[in-house]
Amino acid sequence: MKPAGLPVSVVLASTCIAVLLTGQACRQSRNPSRTTLTLIDQNWADKESQNALKEELRRFTNASGIRVEVLPAPEAAIEQLATWRKLLGSGATSPDVYAIDVIWPKLLADELLDLKPYIPAREMAAHFPDLIANNTVDGRLVALPYIVSVGLLYYRADLLHEYGYRAPPQTWEELQVIAARIQSSERAKGNADFWGYVWQGAPSEALTCNALEWQASGGGGTMIENGTVTLDNPQTIRSWQRAANWIGSISPPGVTAYKEWDAFNIWQAGRAAFMRNWANPYIPAAASGSPTKGRFEIARLPRGRAGSTATLGGNGYGVSRHSQHPRDAAMLVRFLCGRDEQRRRCLTPAQPPTIPGLYNDAEVLSANPYFATVLDIYRNGLTWRPSAVTGKLYPEVSRAYYESVHEVLMGKKTAPEAAAAAQEKLMQIIGLKSPVVSGSAR
Repeated sequence: MKPAGLPVSVVLASTCIAVLLTGQACRQSRNPSRTTLTLIDQNWADKESQNALKEELRRFTNASGIRVEVLPAPEAAIEQLATWRKLLGSGATSPDVYAIDVIWPKLLADELLDLKPYIPAREMAAHFPDLIANNTVDGRLVALPYIVSVGLLYYRADLLHEYGYRAPPQTWEELQVIAARIQSSERAKGNADFWGYVWQGAPSEALTCNALEWQASGGGGTMIENGTVTLDNPQTIRSWQRAANWIGSISPPGVTAYKEWDAFNIWQAGRAAFMRNWANPYIPAAASGSPTKGRFEIARLPRGRAGSTATLGGNGYGVSRHSQHPRDAAMLVRFLCGRDEQRRRCLTPAQPPTIPGLYNDAEVLSANPYFATVLDIYRNGLTWRPSAVTGKLYPEVSRAYYESVHEVLMGKKTAPEAAAAAQEKLMQIIGLKSPVVSGSAR
């Protein structure tokens, strides 16, 4: 299910990628005396974000004389990564600039330029240090942070008020109770397809993020701790089983096929009280004309025995080592990720910036009051997926993890059976191929 108004088709993305792989640029006619860069971006899921990026690129062209054309990408992270790897591995000279997910730096580092020669040290130092460290591989800065995101609880504030709740649920148990009550009451009014809670249950990277939040908040750890696989424990098993119990109860049976925009569309249509999602749906949800504008708020995800935690998301921009215009491409990255452009972007509803100083800007917070929640989560309760510690093995690790969780959600295995099998599978992936270096589980 795609958000309404999505103008970029999968056919266009596939066609452009196929053309690029044959060595031809997917570009419009242009003045041959001017450089034209191509950027492939994963942030084209809603009209507001598309328009914002177009405006940023227009400003860059006016300032530099360099044109930029955007190549649309597949929606899901798995397909995006496969596309990026195919393009970069083929030696294609275009795209020049790639959006780089927070879990991809080690996976793609060999095909990306070191940006340090192009970005002044003071500008790198302006970003969250952890993000710069995450994007640095073997001393090379392979991407500059552009946006940061965390798992968030979206809730219909108007419905909570109507049913006598002064605050969003603080624990998973409270979420279940409140979601069930609102769901029952709304259905009694004739809203037969109303649900309490929607989230991302499809076998995908999104499920990895959700499940890590469930188990980490319950005290089950983050999959790999200090070089050891730690999945098969009572807390993880309990969290997976609890989520399975939501299905058909407070969550629709179809949630096991939902990705981010599927969940958003259900919630945006007024058919759910609560939703787990990233920061980017905030933009269309708060947009003029949105049915949820002025009716929703954002909070931390509910806490378990170990507290509340959220998975880190977000992305930066990197430059292909095959680009024929590396300096111009690095100039574009510097422009898009710089403080001035990030601040300008955040004067309207936007995704959170990667520069800490902007979270103290009164105008920025006025346009995006939820940034205060994001900053609090980032500093207190963040869960990192183990992409840095597992390196190029991470896609296999994540797939084994989310497929195991999905089996529990679908009732194909019990939670204890799935956790034991996932523990063994991850040990095989890591132990037999390349041992994890003991250290942070980040």
